[in-house]
Amino acid sequence: MAYSLFTIDHSPVYAEIIIPLALPKNYTWSIPERLQEQVRVGVRVEVELRKKRYAGVIKTIHNNKPAAFDPKYILNVLDVEPIIHEEQLKLWQWIADYYLCTEGEVMAAALPAHFKLSSETILVYNDEIGEDFSTLDHDEYLVAEALLIRKELKLPEVQLILDTSHVYPVVKRLIEKRVCFVWESLKETYSAKKETFVLLNPQYDNEEQLSELLNNWSRAPKQMELLLSYLHLMKTEGEVSKTALLKKSSASDAQLKGLVEKNILFLEKRAVDRLQNLPRNVSIDFELTTAQQAALDEIRTSFEAKHVCLLHGVTGSGKTLLYIKLIEEYIKKGKQVLYLLPEIALTAQIIRRLQKHFGGYIGIYHSKFNQNERIEIWNKIKSGEMKVVLGARSSLFLPFADLGLVVCDEEHDSSYKQQQPAPRYNSRDAAVYYATVFGAKVLLGSGTPSIETYYNTQTEKYSLVELNERYGEGELPVIELIDTKPLFKQTKEKVMIAPVLQKAIEESLQQNKQVILFQNRRGYTPHQVCKACGWIPHCRYCDVSLTFHKFKNKLQCHYCGTVYPTAVTCEACGSHDFMQLNFGTEKVEEQLQELIPHAKIARMDYDTVSGKTAHDQLIQNFEQHRIDVLVGTQMVVKGLDFEHVNLVGILDADSLLSFADFRVNERGFQLMEQVSGRAGRKDAHGKVLIQVANTNHPVLKFVKAHDYKSFYAEEIQGRRQFFYPPFSRIIQLTFKHKQKEVVEAAAQLVAENMKPLFANYMVGPAEPVVNRIRNQYIMELIFKLPKDAQLMHQCKEMILAQEVHLHNHPGFKSVVVIPDVDKI
Repeated sequence: MAYSLFTIDHSPVYAEIIIPLALPKNYTWSIPERLQEQVRVGVRVEVELRKKRYAGVIKTIHNNKPAAFDPKYILNVLDVEPIIHEEQLKLWQWIADYYLCTEGEVMAAALPAHFKLSSETILVYNDEIGEDFSTLDHDEYLVAEALLIRKELKLPEVQLILDTSHVYPVVKRLIEKRVCFVWESLKETYSAKKETFVLLNPQYDNEEQLSELLNNWSRAPKQMELLLSYLHLMKTEGEVSKTALLKKSSASDAQLKGLVEKNILFLEKRAVDRLQNLPRNVSIDFELTTAQQAALDEIRTSFEAKHVCLLHGVTGSGKTLLYIKLIEEYIKKGKQVLYLLPEIALTAQIIRRLQKHFGGYIGIYHSKFNQNERIEIWNKIKSGEMKVVLGARSSLFLPFADLGLVVCDEEHDSSYKQQQPAPRYNSRDAAVYYATVFGAKVLLGSGTPSIETYYNTQTEKYSLVELNERYGEGELPVIELIDTKPLFKQTKEKVMIAPVLQKAIEESLQQNKQVILFQNRRGYTPHQVCKACGWIPHCRYCDVSLTFHKFKNKLQCHYCGTVYPTAVTCEACGSHDFMQLNFGTEKVEEQLQELIPHAKIARMDYDTVSGKTAHDQLIQNFEQHRIDVLVGTQMVVKGLDFEHVNLVGILDADSLLSFADFRVNERGFQLMEQVSGRAGRKDAHGKVLIQVANTNHPVLKFVKAHDYKSFYAEEIQGRRQFFYPPFSRIIQLTFKHKQKEVVEAAAQLVAENMKPLFANYMVGPAEPVVNRIRNQYIMELIFKLPKDAQLMHQCKEMILAQEVHLHNHPGFKSVVVIPDVDKI
């Protein structure tokens, strides 16, 4: 990796520096002669702008003095070596240009908090460091002592303590020595990961004592089995976790508790390191099927001609095994690999599988790791020490030194698109650009590819490899529809669990199999309605109805998060009689417990897995068959592989197919096909039951037949007819303001100014379905542009100009304008 080091000739030297602010153009600073030998592209420097200080990253170094102003001097150089490579700076600029944001916003999203010091930064004392400051120099000692007393300090206070404004180097060293943390890192819901380990009473370390214990065992055979399992694990693993022991012995907590009460075993809770120091080895212990090997050979061949390949493999076809084989090849070449997943919290299974095969070669990176962990991985990636990173979209910003392969699993997933705040980038598409910077290859994988990606294969922009059979003996599940119209006529209520589905669940449980039920609404019920007048409780700050959560006994807005007491009196007519309309996962769980009381039921949604490790624990419980029926939202669709699931129920398919969005059919097909794919993955007996009133919906026939190609053929015709992606590019402008008439006038002004050039491509401005969120009224203006790079660039330039024009208008200064390119 070559860095540009500026040649010193004593002429004035300037630097374009990116700071974590939404500046439309990067500011330029002058480099004093005393620092010119230290500056390099990619290092952080301390700079001042409008009496506030920032740690900025040098983008370029040059001799061109700005004509319009006299640059200020940079104050300090904070790094000896660059914290990022030049390839990352190219990615930042591309994202800023393409997605209509600033490089400062990209920087704020890309860098860990410890790299983004500013005057507003709050330092928090690390109590775990103790009070031994013997390794600190004089300035570090003064700040550490103040932190010990005060616990928190702002950077201006550090300046007063040291009686100098140049404190960034001191603060940087204190952070590196873990004397303090940056406050941002403490806002995350982070806690040390703890695990319970099982220890044998030391008195049985003696073989004679242990033999006597085992030989004289007379009762509790299950406890004996558990103890033997413990001894086996102790011999093979060296230490035994409670989770591993219960899984191996198929024992219960009560049986383990019995051995603890007899003082034979002890339990000890320990903090475990998330960044495990596993041995750096490659261990591939499986063979590919004939179909998988043929697909792998096709992928290798396709990479010779094109740098992006789509692996279209049916659910359960073993795409992950192909990823593992490719990763092995790139590790042996000495290249780095980025393995992208839509949501890291939902992919604990894949993390365990990859660590099993690649040990210390693989690292995990996502926003819920604490800052010290993220910095550690950052540095290992930058140096090239870490070869494989598994992560969500933020891992795209890691400073890879020699990237060779990007794997983008479940490439169709909308979670790859950042929604709030800027940059509103799609990490799948940005990864394709990023790979070109390195000359790397990209493998996109999905059982239900996005329409745009599959279209790219049909137009030969990407190559296509198909894997049409399931791994092992598995076959695609049989899908049956349950018509809910007759049941609704009988009960006058929306059907939650039809008798046919209930019977199928009971049969599965009798066969010692597991069941997944999918309902894409959390909470107990989405609507409480007054029986007398029809009044529905709404959020004060958003134009949406409130969802009732029975467990909390609260009403909650799922847009702004505001919680309200349960409505007991109608605000319109004073009636106390309410009825519940529709149902969420909480209500499904309750009814299941009434219908099948002997079943072990669990729920997987945002309310039950909000903790950092809660999802992983729930998945492990389901894997270990401690749960019979899992009720969940979209979370149950993503990246899960369960051996004993033979029945999947989709409880309300109508809700998936009734959104006012041009992607509704695509998303409905993807969700139903993906959740169906959880059934029958290890044998040929999977079944999917779909409850639906509109049994004639055209998407359902493709879902029943598992026929993606026919679905694509029909969907692409509609996209072409109505000029939607992939035949156009969409830019959505969202306008927000607390006064409705102001936001309407602002949107109309921009639309009028854009009409002369873009009238044929504009839709709106108009109110969205939800036209008020957090007390901000919303208007939307959409551009459907041909795939013409020059026209796209012209439109983006004009949008930016109109935003400036709008904010210079006295009445519209406070209107928020949000551009979203390739809106999903």
